[in-house]
Amino acid sequence: KRTLLPLLREETSAFIFPCHPALQRPELKHMVLELLRCIPLLLFLLFVCGLDHFIFSILSIIQHHSFVQYSYQTSHHMSVNVMGTSLMAQLLRSTIGALNTSFDTQVETSNLACLPQPRKMTRQQYWSTCLPLAALALLCLAQVYPFRLRRAIAAFYFPKREKTRVLFLYNKLLRQRKTFLHLQRGRIARQARQPPGLGTSLLDWSRQRWPWLRRCLRRGCTWCGTAETPRHRPCPAPDCRALYCERCW
Repeated sequence: KRTLLPLLREETSAFIFPCHPALQRPELKHMVLELLRCIPLLLFLLFVCGLDHFIFSILSIIQHHSFVQYSYQTSHHMSVNVMGTSLMAQLLRSTIGALNTSFDTQVETSNLACLPQPRKMTRQQYWSTCLPLAALALLCLAQVYPFRLRRAIAAFYFPKREKTRVLFLYNKLLRQRKTFLHLQRGRIARQARQPPGLGTSLLDWSRQRWPWLRRCLRRGCTWCGTAETPRHRPCPAPDCRALYCERCW
């Protein structure tokens, strides 16, 4: 019977393995989309903080450079002296003497009550403003792990649907692998019919002449492209320079 195991490298990258701690390719796409949705919030937050600092700077300049203080001081002294001891002099002293006044006036005022009194946001307030957005970004990174439980929960409540999904996925992968093998055979056949280029011939000659260059000039698997290892096997045909990894071979 045809089997899917072991999976090819292209097939492995299309699956999500729940027990794998690292983020996988299908999860990265969803995570990047969620992080992109946080960018408008981040831009809005930066705009609000910048606008707050700009308005505070303007009001602070107005407060320091528009302060005006007025000081008004006046002094008034009036004295009428009537000389003499006659009855008329005494009468004048009793009437006109009431006009004798003396007072000093000193008034200080400013426009401090009309000036703005801006208050700058503290560092703790800035942190309190940015922490929800940082928590949202961390949730976007961590949500991939709870999402892995969705299939297990659905399989627990709907076992028949889970069996149908598994069979559908199995047949789908078989069809994809058959198509992939057909396409890869055609690609390798076209590549084999083409004459080797000057660079390829020079590279093969250098590898045969100086074996120590194989560590630096490593070839890849003709089928899947993995880097050359001691387990790679060359094609037994005499005129074929194809190299295959153990799984593809």
